[in-house]
Amino acid sequence: MAEFDVSTLQLGHAAVIAAHPDEAVLDRVPNPQADTRYVARFTAPEFTSLCPVTGQPDFAHLVIDYVPGPWLVESKSLKLYLASFRNHGAFHEDCTVAIGRRIFDLVAPHWLRIGGYWYPRGGIPIDVFWASGPAPADLWIPDQGVPPYRGRG
Repeated sequence: MAEFDVSTLQLGHAAVIAAHPDEAVLDRVPNPQADTRYVARFTAPEFTSLCPVTGQPDFAHLVIDYVPGPWLVESKSLKLYLASFRNHGAFHEDCTVAIGRRIFDLVAPHWLRIGGYWYPRGGIPIDVFWASGPAPADLWIPDQGVPPYRGRG
């Protein structure tokens, strides 16, 4: 693996949460197992954004699965990126798909899916799913483990 300049990362440095997701820095690092196909998962059970109409907080449990290619998502930067949504007004569908697409565009994985399991507002939970394509047939892709809404907790 070629030398990689870690000084450019947020990892190991003080970092602030961006005021808007478009301003957030999302870092990538070289995949040391790029010759092996495997699934990596990030779970963010306390994701928060704002309703774009009422300004009230919305909460979701996000599950991101991906099959890395040459790059990995650096987890501290992902945490800061997701936190940048806490003052951002957007519909559930927009938040979920935008996060999936941003990660996909950054790390060029073989495959990525995101499940946004949103807690109810107005009595209706909204679950949003996006994938970059069909799930790879040669890998075990576990269930995301979030049951249908019945008073999630």
